[in-house]
Amino acid sequence: MITILHNPRCSKSRAGLAYLEEKGITPIIVKYLNTPLNRQELRQLIQKLGMRPLDLIRKNEDFYKKEIKNKDFSEEELIGAMENNPKLIERPIVINGSRAVVGRPTEKIDEVL
Repeated sequence: MITILHNPRCSKSRAGLAYLEEKGITPIIVKYLNTPLNRQELRQLIQKLGMRPLDLIRKNEDFYKKEIKNKDFSEEELIGAMENNPKLIERPIVINGSRAVVGRPTEKIDEVL
């Protein structure tokens, strides 16, 4: 089953969901701002993505600019920042079993289908 971590207010996230639907896929939609991921879920997601925690953080968010940028944080501290501030997490993220991808550009979603 395909899952999308989705923010309906984000145009890129809406485009990712529309891309899946155009392919005839009805994913499980997780509105991660309403139901934030806990640390264990974030660790698992990062592993599926094959990324470092810093690579999953949105660099244009005010919280990043004020609290994280140019500071030395451990990976666990970055995961904690994402847990407490889910707006920091890149979107959309499409998950298929043990694989996941940030759907930017939208065509990257094909990598997990």
